[in-house]
Amino acid sequence: MLAKRVEELPGGEGWIFEPKWDGFRALIFRDGDEIFIQSRDEKPLNRYFPELLEPLRSALPARCVLDGEIVIVKNHGLDFEALQLRLHPAASRVRLLSQQSPASVVFFDVLAEGDRNLCAQSFHVRRRILEELLSSALPPIHLTPATSDSNLASDWFRRFEGAGLDGVMAKSVTGTYEPNKRTMLKVKHERDCDCVVAGFRWYKKDDAAIGSLLLGLYDDSGSLQHVGVCASFSAEKRRELSGFLAPYRENALLNHPWRQWAEHEPATPEPARRMPGGQSRWSQGKDLSWEPLRPELVVEVAYDHMQGSRFRHTAQFRRWRPDKKPADCTYEQLEVVPPQELFQIFGTREKLESGHKR
Repeated sequence: MLAKRVEELPGGEGWIFEPKWDGFRALIFRDGDEIFIQSRDEKPLNRYFPELLEPLRSALPARCVLDGEIVIVKNHGLDFEALQLRLHPAASRVRLLSQQSPASVVFFDVLAEGDRNLCAQSFHVRRRILEELLSSALPPIHLTPATSDSNLASDWFRRFEGAGLDGVMAKSVTGTYEPNKRTMLKVKHERDCDCVVAGFRWYKKDDAAIGSLLLGLYDDSGSLQHVGVCASFSAEKRRELSGFLAPYRENALLNHPWRQWAEHEPATPEPARRMPGGQSRWSQGKDLSWEPLRPELVVEVAYDHMQGSRFRHTAQFRRWRPDKKPADCTYEQLEVVPPQELFQIFGTREKLESGHKR
C-alpha cells in the first residue's frame, strides 16, 4: 500500500498518525521456520540483513505477513547511507556490516495472521492485532508509535526530523489495506535553499533537452561541494533550459571547481567530495556523464532534508536568483535541526545495545 503526499496533516477525526521512517520498506513473511523479507519492488532482502532472521523468528507468530521499515539506528539518528551499504554483492562484506551496524525493523501494519487475511479489516482493527502480536517483542524488532492526537503528530513532525525521520503518516481509522493504491497520506518536510548551478545532464529521451541541473554549495574552506540535482522539468522547460544554459557552457572548464572530475582525474578522497559523473554500484550502469557550466548561476530549490552533506532526494526547481552571488550559496543558509534521540522509540540505550548483541 502506497501513500499520497499532502501539504499538511489532515484535520478532523478518524485518523491515526505515525512517524514516517526513512529506511527500506519491506513486507516480512513467516511460515514456520521460514522467513522471507521482500522489498517494495518484490526483491528478496534476506541475504542483506542476516542479523534480523533469528529475532524475527523469535518475535513473530508462526504464520503471518507484516509491513514495516528496515532501518539502521545510530546515536545521531537513522543512518540511510549505512543501510545502502548493505546492498553489497559480497556475503562476507554483508556479514561484517551486520555486526558493525546492525539493522532494526519497525512494523506498522499486519496483512495476515495464521489463516486470517486481514487486508479487508479496518486499520483500527489491524493496529490492535499488530500491538497484540508484538507485545513481547524485543530489539531489534519494534512497533511504530501511533496516535490519534493531531497535536502530538505535529510535535513528532517538528522534533523527530533531526533524527532522520522525514515526516508523518496519516492513515484512516476505517481504511483497509489496498496494495498499489495511494490511500495513506504523508506529510514531508520541505525547505528552500539557494544553490550554485555548476553543471547539467542531458535528458535521456531528448539529447537537445536538459535532464537535471547539478547543484553545489560552498563549504567552510571555500570549496564547492556537489550536493545533489534538480530535476522534474516539463518537456517545454527542458528545451528552454538548453538554450538558456548555452552561454554558460563557453570555457566552462577553465578554473571550474570540478574540473578534475570532468577530465576523469582522481577526485580528493573525502566522503563529502562526490564525483557528479562517477559510477557506483547504486547507479546500475546508468549514464551519469555530465556537462560543466561556469558556476555563475544561482537557483532556488526546494528540498526535504539533508543526508550528511547532500540532499536526501532530488530537489525541486523554484526560481532563478539573479540577485544572489554564487559565493553566498553556503551550507550556513541551511536550517539545522538538533537531532532528537530515538531512544524514546527504540527503548533505552542499554536495551538497544543488548538487543543488537543477541
